[in-house]
Amino acid sequence: MYELIDSPWLPLRPKGSITAEEYPLRRALLDAHEFDSLVVDLPTHIPSLLRQVLLPVVMDALGRPRDEAEWARRFHAGRFSDAERDNLGSYLDEHQPRFDLFHPQAPFAQAGGLRTDKNETKGSALLVATAASGNNVPLFASRTEGDPLPLTPAQAARWLLHTHCWDTAAIKSGAAGDPKAKAGKTMGNPTGPLGALGAVIPVGRTLYETLLLNLPFGVQPVDDRPQWRNDPFGPEWRTYAPTGLLDLWTWQSRRIRLIPEETEDGIRVSRVVLCAGDRLQAVPEWEPHTAWTFQPAAKSAPGTLRRPQRHFPGKAAWRGLEALLASERQDGDGRFETSVLLRQLAGLQAQELLDYDYPLMVQTIGITYGTQSAVVEDIQFDAIPLPVAALRADDELYTVLLEVAQQAEDLASAVNNLSADLRRAAGADPIPWDKGQRPGQYVLHALDPLVRRLLAGVQAADDPDLLERGRVAWEKAAHGRMWDVAEKVLATATHGEFVGRAVDKNGREVIYRLATAEQNFRRRLKAILTRYAEPADDLAVQDITPVAEPLPH
Repeated sequence: MYELIDSPWLPLRPKGSITAEEYPLRRALLDAHEFDSLVVDLPTHIPSLLRQVLLPVVMDALGRPRDEAEWARRFHAGRFSDAERDNLGSYLDEHQPRFDLFHPQAPFAQAGGLRTDKNETKGSALLVATAASGNNVPLFASRTEGDPLPLTPAQAARWLLHTHCWDTAAIKSGAAGDPKAKAGKTMGNPTGPLGALGAVIPVGRTLYETLLLNLPFGVQPVDDRPQWRNDPFGPEWRTYAPTGLLDLWTWQSRRIRLIPEETEDGIRVSRVVLCAGDRLQAVPEWEPHTAWTFQPAAKSAPGTLRRPQRHFPGKAAWRGLEALLASERQDGDGRFETSVLLRQLAGLQAQELLDYDYPLMVQTIGITYGTQSAVVEDIQFDAIPLPVAALRADDELYTVLLEVAQQAEDLASAVNNLSADLRRAAGADPIPWDKGQRPGQYVLHALDPLVRRLLAGVQAADDPDLLERGRVAWEKAAHGRMWDVAEKVLATATHGEFVGRAVDKNGREVIYRLATAEQNFRRRLKAILTRYAEPADDLAVQDITPVAEPLPH
């Protein structure tokens, strides 16, 4: 027996501490105001622990905030009231048997007695996204699939919930008693629900604030319930639309059974049974933890399709500000829409129910899957300060942040164009956009700390003059960082680039050379950084040849 309500398994950092410890679910919730945040081994654990346990317990026990006023009252209390703590405690006591990780008939988030027709089991590495298994084990890895990976009950519980949210797709073992299994296999399994989107998680100063920031207000369906209030799961599964948030958050996308064993170090889980589980018909439109993108529909069906916004490997969260700040589609033709939760915060700030300078953090979390979504290829994580006022399209801060993000992209493009012109002058082709390392990536890397510093600085900047000074300071700093990269690109020029080459472009002869490449680059730079006046002594290289040919654009 290892019940999760009073046994330590949730990794939390107490306020004022630099280290994290494992705490029981009861302590984590009743004293949520005493903890800074979840501290996990892998960022993808954050949404899985919030959605599979913490948020549904709070919502089911205390109810969903009905409107902005109720949400604000609970949020500004800073902690659960004595009455709310009593209700949480009573709720946990009532459902304690269903939180037993190794219960013989109804283990938590598992199917009791689950087995395959041949009673096969697999290594616990199957649950661990960062552990190679099956054909993914590298040839010269330090461990093979046959080596056990013993998990403590706490670790097993966290990876169990992670699997329900993020598991890979493709073929799964067929469960005995599953009428849809064929030849001991189940085909066509999708990824876990979070694998289909880029998670956007608002984070507060304490765990309590984070819980409230992730609770949408509104009316909860009467028949919506978390998985532990359903009948124990068997091997059967179905495809259906979730009833409400509680059903969605505790979605059982796999049928799993952990197999505990006694060892010298205590109970460990080294073997598991993992089979197909319930499938979502589609990501519901009210999914709160993702931004949305609008794409043209097929020619046969005019209109647009609303799809979850995905995160891209290596792309900082601030480069997606257009999606995070799009609290509403402008005139119905915008390309993005922010998450339900961030849109909710925009409304709260507009009604002055949330302070202008509230230090909101936003985490973006996602997984990139490999071939047929059967392997984990990359994990994306970023955290940025996000000024609450910027979520409102009518606030000047909204315009400022979008302009800064676009300027950074334009500066990277300008350096890429400089590189392309120099390569043409040398008789080479520009670096393809999808291959190699283009110099614009170095520009974005150099600008990254400046943008983050600006985001943090403007969270409390409600003075227009201060905001304008910040924009000027940003352009000056961005100009210097950009030239650090541009000068290295120019330093690669040889005699060939100085003389230049004639290139036929659309029936016209265009001459590419060092002088015109830099002149064109400076022209683009001046158009991008409109508030920064470049000093005369910054003009290091002069155009010493007359420009008689058309300049490339």
